[in-house]
Amino acid sequence: MFEKMMEISMLFDFYGQMLTQKQKVILQLYYEDNLTLAEIAENLGISRQAVHDAARKAEKTLYEYERTLGLAKKFKETELAVQKVNDCIEQALLEHRNDEALKRELTRIKAIIETIND
Repeated sequence: MFEKMMEISMLFDFYGQMLTQKQKVILQLYYEDNLTLAEIAENLGISRQAVHDAARKAEKTLYEYERTLGLAKKFKETELAVQKVNDCIEQALLEHRNDEALKRELTRIKAIIETIND
């Protein structure tokens, strides 16, 4: 369940603005505020079944956007690639600790990478 929550949360970050207002509110209450379907239904003045249906439809829509656009997948891949580059720089800094010019250049590159992560 935790994995699904993380996945929906990430997809919501990328595509949430493309959902209807009601879908956005329901997913936020369910995944971010950790309310039950019954609590959401009570807060919104609708049935629990309506909340369930809207949440499932919103989740399905998020997955469809990801299948079509692939932004979350690309983000994860980029994040992994940046981490690998950073690891390589760290290793090179250790291996070439006596080469001051190389250390300066690698440190400069590492600073650029850190701006990507911010």
